[in-house]
Amino acid sequence: MRAAFTCPRKFELSELYHWKPKRTSVHLHAGGAFAKGLETTRRAFYTDGLESEAAIERGWLAVIDAWSGYLLQDGEVKSLERMLSAFLYYFTVWPLDSDFVRPFQDKGIEFSFSIPLPVEHPETGDPLILAGRFDMLGQHSAGPLYVVDEKTASQLGATWVEGWKLDGQFTEYCWAAQQYGFPVVGAIVRGVSILKNGHGHAQSLQTRSKFMINAWYTQLLRDVERMIALWKEGYFDRSYGPVCKMYGGCHFRQVCAAPNPLDWLEADFEVRPYKPYEEEIK
Repeated sequence: MRAAFTCPRKFELSELYHWKPKRTSVHLHAGGAFAKGLETTRRAFYTDGLESEAAIERGWLAVIDAWSGYLLQDGEVKSLERMLSAFLYYFTVWPLDSDFVRPFQDKGIEFSFSIPLPVEHPETGDPLILAGRFDMLGQHSAGPLYVVDEKTASQLGATWVEGWKLDGQFTEYCWAAQQYGFPVVGAIVRGVSILKNGHGHAQSLQTRSKFMINAWYTQLLRDVERMIALWKEGYFDRSYGPVCKMYGGCHFRQVCAAPNPLDWLEADFEVRPYKPYEEEIK
């Protein structure tokens, strides 16, 4: 939601009114299947005590199950076959038996959090909740705790590695883990590239100082207060800038360009609220 708020109008349409494209992005779908495979493998290895090969096999099947018949469009390279290949590649780079980071006390796999903020919901008066999930609360072989998260990408390199330095997603994860009493010192971000003729990998180890976390938290509260102010005003500003063309272009470009936006919304979108708690129950 905070990422969408880079353009308040996008935040309004996607997060308040829940308009989502009828077709899920291949990047989101493929990334979700990849993450499900890693989670399943780690649970099989660290919790159930399976040998690495058997654990990876279980994760392989989880990727296939999570893919669930998704059909690619022309030009998309993140196919099921490529994601399965990337999944196996991951464990050649970071083998289960010798990985320098492991789930903390065998309980850090898929760390979810839900934390009340000192800001009231504008309708109910209850505290607004900051919720999220990251792939693993990991312990480095040297001792410190880290947030661990995996990404799939089309390209990796020095820019990718350094690009997480001020990334609020991982600052948020560190802050959240600390609220639960875990003294994390930073984040380990692992990337696997999905290429037409192979794979690559990269790893970014990012520290988060107390100053950085406090600055992020201050900005979080300011952003939430602005969300509420715009909601009360009844008008959400438009970005009309680089955010409109980032990541292949905003889904709502045609909506914002049309005098009758509802016509485009009803044709190309559907109302699909985000309900992570239902996934947790499953």
